[in-house]
Amino acid sequence: MSRLRYRTADSITIGPSYWLRIWTIDTAREVTGIGVTIVVAAWVLIGLGKAFGILIANTDSAAPVGVYHVASATFRRSDLVVACLPAEIAQAGLARGYLRRGPCPGNAEPVGKIAVAIPGDTVVIERGGVTINGKPIPHSSVAPHDSKGRPLQHVPFGSYVVAADQVWLFGFHDRRSWDARYFGPVPIANVRGALKPVLTW
Repeated sequence: MSRLRYRTADSITIGPSYWLRIWTIDTAREVTGIGVTIVVAAWVLIGLGKAFGILIANTDSAAPVGVYHVASATFRRSDLVVACLPAEIAQAGLARGYLRRGPCPGNAEPVGKIAVAIPGDTVVIERGGVTINGKPIPHSSVAPHDSKGRPLQHVPFGSYVVAADQVWLFGFHDRRSWDARYFGPVPIANVRGALKPVLTW
């Protein structure tokens, strides 16, 4: 009775399917490596953010997309600031997809907006736009619908004097910004500080 002999090299058929399998394995390893790198980089950035007040802004509603840091705990009119919206407003933003989840009250992310009106200022909200202390703000009309065609609630049209404990936050850099035109003023105590760019694009 003869014994069937074989060698490993003889048992492999090297053809297109073989190289496809090799390519698939190599590609999977590369993708996995890239994925791990991204996750590690994200954790590093989150750690730096907590340690040094770094904020990654991926919306251009108030300023260019980029990396910012909290440069000062205080702010002045027209400063770009980071703030937590009141929980009720934040919940409305989450429900509509205007905000992502984050560490602020209502489990929402903080927002980066311009502190356009501070205590003592007069804000006029009209369909055609916003006026601050008698000065019309370009590109500030109130949108009746959001980008998905859903009706947008807004503050009642009229004139407002900013209270001593309030600030009106706007994002006129993008006409689609969800800001004080729609949810009104927020407490000054909710502002975490003024932002300065580290890198924008």
